[in-house]
Amino acid sequence: MVKLNKKDIINLLPHREPMLLIDELYDIEKLFSATAVVNVKKDSFFVQGHFPGQPVMPGVLIVESFGQAAAALTAHGLDKSTYENKLVFLMGVEKARFRNPVIPDCKLILKIEAIRSHGRVWKYKGEAFVDDKKMADAIWSATIVDKK
Repeated sequence: MVKLNKKDIINLLPHREPMLLIDELYDIEKLFSATAVVNVKKDSFFVQGHFPGQPVMPGVLIVESFGQAAAALTAHGLDKSTYENKLVFLMGVEKARFRNPVIPDCKLILKIEAIRSHGRVWKYKGEAFVDDKKMADAIWSATIVDKK
């Protein structure tokens, strides 16, 4: 089974610290599904201001993590020549629910799945867990565009 580490992900995505949120991608079913890990740390860039004394990972960053995991899944699955000089952009978030706060010093597990693709547009769904407890879920779409 293929497992991508942070270095592998850096080779697939344009994101860099502090905005590269996913640390691993595994259980990869080519262009269909994968599991991602986000190590939410006590020194993560958002902790100091969201919220002082009671840090919580912002929901928008959970959605961004879903998007990055989906982009890595797609980039990893496409033929290198097809993906060369391309970027995956988030197009829309149809539905996002935040069920429990994600507190730093945890491992956020994202289970993502491609629902469908039509040309360069993909639709995904995902669920986020900490210790088997569902923290969030979302449905979103993304597109593959040429790098400028």
